Amino acid sequence: MIKRSYLFALAITLLYVTVAVAQHPVLDAVANKVVQKYQTSTCQQLMQAKAQNKPPSAGEQKAMEMLRTDPAMRHEFVGIVADQVVDKLIQCGMIP
Repeated sequence: MIKRSYLFALAITLLYVTVAVAQHPVLDAVANKVVQKYQTSTCQQLMQAKAQNKPPSAGEQKAMEMLRTDPAMRHEFVGIVADQVVDKLIQCGMIP
């Protein structure tokens, strides 16, 4: 009886996590792209990119607009990328 309760709770949890992850596939793709950029770039590359100050692409502008207008999506995005990006910026001395 208790075993069934645990299995049922596990199944419900897995279903919830699966649905929650699949809600924003575009957000996940953008967040993964940002994380990948910071994980694979050297400090010198990041500093050069910052110095170039080029305007964002149309896709980047669309993603930024989505994040500006949807607080829940913005919160989820920050939760995905914050640790890796801030860690890299600290390592590179870009955050005083």
